[in-house]
Amino acid sequence: MTAKVHLIKLCVGAETVEDLVQWQASARAKGADGLPRHVTRMWPKRGDELLAGGSLYWVFKGSVLARQRVLRLDEVTGGDGIIRCAIVLDPEIIRTAAAPKRPFQGWRYLKPQDAPPDLPKARKGDDSLPPELDAALAELGLR
Repeated sequence: MTAKVHLIKLCVGAETVEDLVQWQASARAKGADGLPRHVTRMWPKRGDELLAGGSLYWVFKGSVLARQRVLRLDEVTGGDGIIRCAIVLDPEIIRTAAAPKRPFQGWRYLKPQDAPPDLPKARKGDDSLPPELDAALAELGLR
């Protein structure tokens, strides 16, 4: 049995989870199959582990706030002729408990035991905390 691993990446150009939702609703964020994808120069060397149930965890303004399950890795060729990796994602964006994360470039592997837990699905009428307050509570260990 293959062990599972996740990826973690800064969500560049998005300040909130809602920004990510809006971006992934656009045609530019989707492949021919209609699924959202993130295209990167590097191919994950641990692809088998990632595809064994791994997710891409998104960092917004210094905090992990959401994740998406990785469905597959597709080879894509850019307009410049360079072959890249398209990380094909489940369209469902799952919110996680806020977890502080310092800036870094590219993506990194994330061990399952280091991944923040999923938040319960919001019920109709539930209020959500502003991301800054949620992140501050997490940093204090109160979330």
